[in-house]
Amino acid sequence: MNVMPLLLLIAGSTAVAGLARRTPVAAPLLLVAAGLVAGYLPGLPNYTLDPHVVLPLLLPPLLHTAALESSYLDLRANLRPVAMLSVGYVLFATVAVGYAAYLVIPELPLTVALVLGAVVAPPDAVAATAIARRLGLPSRITTILQGESLVNDATAITAYKVALGAAVGVGVTWGGGIREFAIASVGGVGVGVVLMVPLHWLRRRLRNSALLENTLSLLIPFVAYAAAEQVGASGVLAVVVVGLYLGHRSWQVDFETRLQEAAVWKMVSFILESAVFALIGLQLPVVLRGLGELGAARAAWYAAAVFAAVVLARFVWVFPATFLPRALSARIRAREPEVTWTAPVIVGWAGMRGVVSLAIAFSIPATVHSGAPFPARNLVLFLTFTTVIATLVIQGLTLPPLIRALKLPARDVQAETLAEAQAQNDASQAAEARLDALLADDRNALPGPLSDRLRTVLERRRNAVWERLGTVNEETGESADDTYRRLTREVIDAERRVFVQLRDARRIDDEMLRTLLRRLDLEEATAYRERAS
Repeated sequence: MNVMPLLLLIAGSTAVAGLARRTPVAAPLLLVAAGLVAGYLPGLPNYTLDPHVVLPLLLPPLLHTAALESSYLDLRANLRPVAMLSVGYVLFATVAVGYAAYLVIPELPLTVALVLGAVVAPPDAVAATAIARRLGLPSRITTILQGESLVNDATAITAYKVALGAAVGVGVTWGGGIREFAIASVGGVGVGVVLMVPLHWLRRRLRNSALLENTLSLLIPFVAYAAAEQVGASGVLAVVVVGLYLGHRSWQVDFETRLQEAAVWKMVSFILESAVFALIGLQLPVVLRGLGELGAARAAWYAAAVFAAVVLARFVWVFPATFLPRALSARIRAREPEVTWTAPVIVGWAGMRGVVSLAIAFSIPATVHSGAPFPARNLVLFLTFTTVIATLVIQGLTLPPLIRALKLPARDVQAETLAEAQAQNDASQAAEARLDALLADDRNALPGPLSDRLRTVLERRRNAVWERLGTVNEETGESADDTYRRLTREVIDAERRVFVQLRDARRIDDEMLRTLLRRLDLEEATAYRERAS
């Protein structure tokens, strides 16, 4: 087995993603552009996207990471708009885009056009999360986009299976399609519900064994996906349900597991996201080779028409779905915050497509049920590829200036910091009361300096957030909290250098050095919070 192509992909994509952090361009856009260029470099391996790898091996961990970082409570509070987009919009786009493609492109039979519609219907979970995180969108819009992208893949895959059955000549009825959709969706949620409690119980039983817990954490999305797919249900929904539950209950595992899990999944998602977007760009030679005699001008016209249909269909759905329910229901108006026209504009323009659409397209069989070639398969691949590239590049590049032009209210950092400070104050008061009760028991007697240190730590945590709201140092521009963290790092660095010198002088061994450095690392992590995500 030649692993060199895989190593080249990982090394190259992570290097480009690292470079993107030093530029104003979002990493997904730079990675796609690099893939487009790299696809024609001489001597580069042929990277053909394999749906049997992307769907069961790449999609579950990416969805699991997004679900762990999502808020179950926020998603529940925005369940109606999320469902309208992740289910209603995907089904509408399947039909609308498919029928538009059928009218414009003579080479596409209606059934194949509906397959294309299902393939390009779902906005991408990875793209939505990456772009929203980079742009700092208002929290409600970010929640809706992330919630949509977590669930819509399941809707699109089910719609694709129904449309594909009609295209290949397998008898499919409306009733059968609805039944398959119900089985996939209800079954996927059911599998997730069945698995989430025992998996969380197992994680808690492995307490104080962070390595075992995080090994289990890495396996969970694959287990959930495979279990659901095995019974004909949606593996996507099973992964999302389990991830949301475990993220909501993450406070119940020990601190070492949480620290290690956050680092592990951040690394995994960084590598996979980078590779996925690079893979999208690298598909250009593969797609173009299959076009055959279709002229460049006609191919470009078809691609532009499908892209326009995708964009238009999203706006046609988003605006009525935003305002009609509010106009018809006083309960919705009372429960949900007021919405202006700017929010649906952003949601409508933020529908970037991604690797899931390409993976589904590449899974289209080469022949129909009768053994004849699948009609216009290569054209569907080409149109899927151009739609993905166009949405990522055109919408991805224009979304930041659109947000600035619409003057959307930014996140209220002052209000968030104030809420954090009040929460920390309440927690510190409860902790101080608990400490007083513990120290009153003779079994918990401590020397004065140690009990004072416990109180100092509590006071430090309570004051740290309030200090961020205070004035800054006129000479350095730092708040007192920033200065404290910087000095803490300087002091810890001084200790760290001494420990290394002692190891080099053979006064302590490497095992003791690692123990001492880990203790300093934990203290530094406590004192210093990385501001940049």
